[in-house]
Amino acid sequence: MTFLNTNKSQLVTFIYLSLLGLSVNSHAEDLGIIQVESSTIADRFENKRSEPSNIGAISGEQVDDAHAQNIQQLLQTIPGVTTEIQSGDSLKIHIRGIENQVFMGEKPGVAVVIDGVPVFERTGRVNIDLDNIETIKVIKGGASYLFGDDALSGAVIITTKRGAKYKGYKLAAEAGSFGYDKELARAGFANDDANGHIQITHRQIDGYHDDSSSASDYLNGKLQYYINNNSDVIFGFEVADRLKNSHGTVTGITAADIDPKSTNIIDYNDYANNYDVALQKLFATYSNDMGDNTNLMLNLYQFTDNTSYNSSPTSADPTRYNNFNDYDQLQQGLKTEYRAGGKQFAWMAAADLRDNSYDNKVTYLDCADAWGPCTVGSLKDNNQTDEQVRAIYGELKFQATKQLTLTLNARYDTIELDYTDKLDTDNNGNKDFNVSSSRLGANYALKDNIDLYGNASNGFRAPTVTQLFIGSNSPTSKTAANPDLVEETATNLEFGIRSNMTWGSTPVELDIALFQIEREDYIQASAGQYTTGTDSSYENIGDIQNRGIEMSLLSTPSRQFSWELSYTFLDSKYTDYALFNLQTDPIAGTCPAGATEIRRGPTVTNCLNPYDNTGNVVPRTPSHRVNLNLYNRIANNWLVTTELDYSSRYYVDEINQEEISGQTVVNLLLNHNRKIGDYNWSFFSRIDNLLDEEYYNTARGYRDSNGDGAYDAEDLSLVVNQGRTWTLGAEVTF
Repeated sequence: MTFLNTNKSQLVTFIYLSLLGLSVNSHAEDLGIIQVESSTIADRFENKRSEPSNIGAISGEQVDDAHAQNIQQLLQTIPGVTTEIQSGDSLKIHIRGIENQVFMGEKPGVAVVIDGVPVFERTGRVNIDLDNIETIKVIKGGASYLFGDDALSGAVIITTKRGAKYKGYKLAAEAGSFGYDKELARAGFANDDANGHIQITHRQIDGYHDDSSSASDYLNGKLQYYINNNSDVIFGFEVADRLKNSHGTVTGITAADIDPKSTNIIDYNDYANNYDVALQKLFATYSNDMGDNTNLMLNLYQFTDNTSYNSSPTSADPTRYNNFNDYDQLQQGLKTEYRAGGKQFAWMAAADLRDNSYDNKVTYLDCADAWGPCTVGSLKDNNQTDEQVRAIYGELKFQATKQLTLTLNARYDTIELDYTDKLDTDNNGNKDFNVSSSRLGANYALKDNIDLYGNASNGFRAPTVTQLFIGSNSPTSKTAANPDLVEETATNLEFGIRSNMTWGSTPVELDIALFQIEREDYIQASAGQYTTGTDSSYENIGDIQNRGIEMSLLSTPSRQFSWELSYTFLDSKYTDYALFNLQTDPIAGTCPAGATEIRRGPTVTNCLNPYDNTGNVVPRTPSHRVNLNLYNRIANNWLVTTELDYSSRYYVDEINQEEISGQTVVNLLLNHNRKIGDYNWSFFSRIDNLLDEEYYNTARGYRDSNGDGAYDAEDLSLVVNQGRTWTLGAEVTF
């Protein structure tokens, strides 16, 4: 690990000289055809042998066989990936510890792309129909060279079900703990000219926590038409309606112990609740194999997100809310990629055009906590953001020798933000960002079954309109905007080894990667996270360093016994965070020495206690994570899967005062498949948290939540895990 402490510029120089030396000391041969694998449109990450970055993959068959209720149960098998889930099946995805420290509506620092659409939902979370997944690919490290904005730590690429293999019919039903049920129906066709299918899914659950029910309905489909032997076009759509409550948080470890369901909580409610989300996705993808080694792809899409919810519980009665939020989002875009392969060179040239609009209306439901003039039913906020992205990107792959493949990626983004405040035209603003990103990588075939790979890549995130022009609407404050913010950047360095070997008579695949991400110009409020400050504004406040080791070890799935093991070591620290303010309530109307008083008129309402967090561990980043899956085919058509998921202890706050114990969770899954005539039957039973481990789904600490004038474990916002759960189900295809 000593190389991780080396100066970043020296490491980049070392990579370049090493690659140059390898290419000089070997001579090129007849190498056959090489291809560009990277794509933002299609699933092009099949050939790991020439890929210079660490990639995780989950197939659609694995998704279907897992019978998961949320995508967390799938992604936890990939090293370096963590997810934050509170209740229901929507969650935030984090890679290599990036953006674990925030937990409200912020972007996750991960580009999430579904069928070529760069999906961003209002809550910062991602919703996906688990029954409509063809593949999940996770690219780690700075990935803006392909995906642009917010790909600080990587990208999650999801393609949905398509193709002739989905002809026929499928019916499925599931039931489980806390009122969970699911019904699914699919019908498909295939002939010489076209194939297609349509699928409808309903999921709902009452939830373990008080007022935490959720329901979702999905209708999706595909039509693939073969234009000729070399080209086709795919039309896809998805419509989703989702209802979700999120109450389940309790304040303090005592409340978590005596009231884990948050049933008796009368003095606190979740900041946002009663979500009603309507999503719609339309896309068309044209592909033309113009020659033996050339291909043109076009992707046209539209994604809409209409979300409404209540926010900001009143201080007098937390079962009532101050605000009603109505948010409409429209994303429209066109991507085009042209790629060509050859004996020594392969290349791709591409363009990414996006036109997005975000309309946000906030209406007063209650005026008890208003900072200014207020009338119930009147508009508190009414604004619109227009975003235009124009980007070009490309990839060059060069097979310098029989063993060595070099890869160069580059992208240039122009982002134009135009903000209109319909209530106060003096707050209007516009801002442009011109950002370049790149990756330089190499893959060296040390032996027929061993590859060494490495890359230097970067990612970026442009400031949001909220940070630039509006200021935040946090649980307790308004934070001033700052139109002079610059984009956040993240530089990733990665070295790894891949190997296919045999242990005894068992084929095994090993992948180990060492990484370091230097994140600079991290944006945060100068008064601290989610705190009140009359002089607080958004600033490029500091830097963060994330480094560690990832390992995956997989045996062949065809044997009676097989396994998958993933391990992550993560060291995530603030390298520069000199100004942080933790908020407490005043005692007897005064603040402790050294604290800044925040007043409303003559009354001291809050105290800001300064901390220097430089060198502290980033919250919610456990140092060690282990996931182990053991597969046992106990008889023909019977498969038992035992999963062990371990996470070490972690801090929940920036000041590193409160720490949460780690947990070890065991899950059990039994699958049975049987063919009866023309009908293929599948039955399963799943038990999660088999040993009924007690732990928290989420744990957060950022202020004096209970208002006693001191910050301690009784101020933590906690969501208690529901304990042991079960799910049963059956499906038939014909």
